[in-house]
Amino acid sequence: MDLEIDLHKNSERQGPGSEKETLQALGFMNLPSDQNLKIADIGCGSGGQTITLAQHTNGLITAVDLVPDFLEELNQKSKMAGVGEKIKTLEASMENLPFEKGYFDIIWSEGAIYNIGFEKGIQKWSEFLKPKGYLSISEITWISHTRPREIEDFWRRECPEITTAANNIKILEDNGYILLGYFHLEETSWIKNYYEPIKSQFSSFLLRNGNSELAGNLVKQYKEEIAMYERFKPYYSYGFYIAQKST
Repeated sequence: MDLEIDLHKNSERQGPGSEKETLQALGFMNLPSDQNLKIADIGCGSGGQTITLAQHTNGLITAVDLVPDFLEELNQKSKMAGVGEKIKTLEASMENLPFEKGYFDIIWSEGAIYNIGFEKGIQKWSEFLKPKGYLSISEITWISHTRPREIEDFWRRECPEITTAANNIKILEDNGYILLGYFHLEETSWIKNYYEPIKSQFSSFLLRNGNSELAGNLVKQYKEEIAMYERFKPYYSYGFYIAQKST
């Protein structure tokens, strides 16, 4: 875990995504312009999407993550972006959130719900949403009905719950949500915004960690993941699910 954090520190994002797609997801919500919203960004990392949300919504964002280094980065970046007063960071586990029932207008989570599981996450977090509150989640998703066995096996190891958008949408509906929109991330969100910045850190990361076997193995794992994406990107991406709590 410490090595993972070290590799991802000082990066805009800890997973695929973009400002454009955060705003696209936000656009599915019918938000009042005269109301101060309460928003939770769960698994925020260093807050690439958190800054975007703060710049395009009214209200207060509670940005939650388990890694203090990422939260400190977010505090610094939010001040530089002029939105520091709109973001409050909280070190907490997404499985044990200290929130009141029905507190939030929006719960947001980009590329992080896999830590708890898609269905478990939307079930647990539902209690913190107001009636008719909004949920916006991105999660690794098959974007084809069939796929080569090699990439199937790879992602079954990395994320055993990976499934199609249709199945995730059914999970949302079965748990009291109304789907407002769905799309999957563009290739640039993977390559330009995530993988290229990671690759640029490999040499300095290995040097900082004395070219240890553990550090080398982590770099090897990421190189394998990047190669898999380059070969099999027509078959999967992160799907963005935007939904509303029905009651």
